Amino acid sequence: MTSGNGTRRKVSKLHHSNNMLPLDPETEVEICSLFSKVRTYVKPSNGEWHLPDPSVALKDSAKENCRLQALKASLNAVKNQLSDKNVHVWHQHTNSTNRAGKVISAVRSVANAEICTQAWCKFYEILGTFHPLPEEALLDGELNTVHLCEAPGAFITALNHYIKTSKSTQYCDWSWAANTLNPYHEGNSGSQTIADDRLIANTLPWWFFGSDNTGNIMVQKHLLELQVFVANMHRVDLVTADGSFDCQEKPDEQEALVASLHYCEATAALLLLSPGGSFVLKMFTLYEHSSICLLYLLNCCFRSVSVFKPATSKAGNSEVYVVCLKYEGKAAVRPLLSKLIRNYGTNVADEGALFPNSLIPESFVKQHEEMCSYFHARQVETITENLQLFERMSVEQRQRLDYVRDCTAQEYLQRFQVSFLPRSRWISRNAVNPAYCSVSLDRHLGSKKQTRSFNERRELQTLSWRERIKRGCYAAWIQRHCCEAGETSCVLEGPLSAFQVDSWYIIAGAALPDVRSSPFCEGALLNHLNEALTDSAVDWTALPPCDSCRAICADSILSNVAGLSSLTADTIGMEHQRRCLVFGSPTVWGPFESQLGNLILTFSAEPSFSQRGCVTLHDGEPRYQQQLLGCVLLSLQTLRCGDVLLLPVFSALTRVTAAAVLCLHISFQSVRLGHPPPSGTIGTVLVCVGFCPEAAARILPILTDVHNCMDQLRGEEDSGEDRTSGSDRQVLQFVPMEEMLTGGLTEFLWTMNSEIIRQKLHLLMQL
Repeated sequence: MTSGNGTRRKVSKLHHSNNMLPLDPETEVEICSLFSKVRTYVKPSNGEWHLPDPSVALKDSAKENCRLQALKASLNAVKNQLSDKNVHVWHQHTNSTNRAGKVISAVRSVANAEICTQAWCKFYEILGTFHPLPEEALLDGELNTVHLCEAPGAFITALNHYIKTSKSTQYCDWSWAANTLNPYHEGNSGSQTIADDRLIANTLPWWFFGSDNTGNIMVQKHLLELQVFVANMHRVDLVTADGSFDCQEKPDEQEALVASLHYCEATAALLLLSPGGSFVLKMFTLYEHSSICLLYLLNCCFRSVSVFKPATSKAGNSEVYVVCLKYEGKAAVRPLLSKLIRNYGTNVADEGALFPNSLIPESFVKQHEEMCSYFHARQVETITENLQLFERMSVEQRQRLDYVRDCTAQEYLQRFQVSFLPRSRWISRNAVNPAYCSVSLDRHLGSKKQTRSFNERRELQTLSWRERIKRGCYAAWIQRHCCEAGETSCVLEGPLSAFQVDSWYIIAGAALPDVRSSPFCEGALLNHLNEALTDSAVDWTALPPCDSCRAICADSILSNVAGLSSLTADTIGMEHQRRCLVFGSPTVWGPFESQLGNLILTFSAEPSFSQRGCVTLHDGEPRYQQQLLGCVLLSLQTLRCGDVLLLPVFSALTRVTAAAVLCLHISFQSVRLGHPPPSGTIGTVLVCVGFCPEAAARILPILTDVHNCMDQLRGEEDSGEDRTSGSDRQVLQFVPMEEMLTGGLTEFLWTMNSEIIRQKLHLLMQL
């Protein structure tokens, strides 16, 4: 095994570096070492490293390596010293001691990089260190790449920056495709899904989410579908895989928890890559037998395999990147690859050892052990130093660290020749399109961020959901009583004209088991509600009111409707008598009909939940979605110009129910919230004023198709198929997310869902 010598490129000073920091010998050695954390496997000349017979694969039980398990125990013993540290405080401290901590800000100021995150800097460093783009592709002027587990997309934007600012690649015709857990799929866990959709929202056609729309790359049929998805590529030159799971509750078993994901990512790369292609795989500590087997497999399939710890990867974590160059091609690995595909899935690493110990050469094991010892020593050294500095850091130590951090940022910019890229050459269409759309834009993406110490978080898991809410950041807000009745100021002004109904299409997939995440709600709030509904045997559609809260009155809503309707009538010069269609009970609204003035009140049944144990589904329940869409359809088909609609909704957490609200936005001059709801009304009331038949006529055909599709899927379900069998399907989306994320709809839904969930949790807390 060879170590990287971190050869420094001789480049001229960049245009931004007017005053270069001088490097003293000690700092120069330290920085050189920082950029040289790499070990490359050296294959014996006798050819003893070769693939075992596929018949022995995934059969024997794993036998762990004693030396590597000792390293694991040693590392975990050091990590255990962090268990009482507040995660936020500790991260702030390690950020301040991170030698490469100023690289991101330096790149942002100099390069105008798109989605410039730590992942961007790490991959740019990999590109500049290993040059994994095959020479054949660059000579041909055609480059094709596939990026697995890629959200939010920083590897893609870093590669775009590299290609468009490097002389050898800037004229290359580059095509890419990407996969990740779909941030818009409500069945995906919020703790496993990256919510940052800044790139995804603006490049959706390039993203592969599979036939069930989840984006889970660990599903066998998705692997084969992905191969079809990229079939238009003449060849695949590079595959990257940056996946992981949230392992913060079991940090000592991170490697074992992600082993199956790494097997799936490697299998996908071996299936997709063309001969001569490259593969970059993020892994963690490499102590388990599953990692030994995977690294041996990669060494048998690629001419060069290196394990690299980028300088911009925080030195105290276990993350490393396996960089594989010059793929031998599928022909050499086809029999074993077929077996890996047959056993592909979430438990592939548990099926048995990929290879028996006896068939892995001792020469490989020895190199692997040496490599693990090297990275173990560097990681332990960093954690130990951080612990010492956490207790006490002198002024001299702080000054020395700041100097090294400045020098490291300077070295990064020079070493990798980072240069400016104008926004017009970014990937996202927001560079040229002012209608930039994103759920995460201007949102606090904090649902996955951990606070408190590991020990405190473990204690929280033993408490009831009520106690967890009381100790959380939403406690005061949730427990505050509603003191003033009235409508929220959040309004959708319509009718919305900027929509492309010709681009609308239906996506159907596996029925949602529950609503685990939503593009239109804060994830932590939704988690609280799911916990509350799971732990309490209470029908959330029939919660007793809180005596201290003031709900909005039906007469108040109707009085406001009359005023708004009069303004609308004056605006459009309407003379015929208008009506107010209410989906709700006459006993709630009827007594206040006099508040409507010249409006005629008519009633229809409001949408409701089925009683099939779907309490935790909220508005993801297919029957409710169909009823809600039926209410919208009936309204658009029967109302006349200037009429009014009052429609109660449970929430709009899913893409289907959110699209129903969008249809109202298109069809009415204004859509407002009536919340908290009147007594006897569930959810919130959408107050839709000023019906516009011409606008509604454009969307009626697609709405009819969606409703018919729901009927068809319901018919298949009612024919006797068992929901638990996984054969159930439901409509997941019928308006493209690009349409959903523009304008004020996202803000409106975010406000509405937050208010609904807050009120439900408030009532549940009172029980």
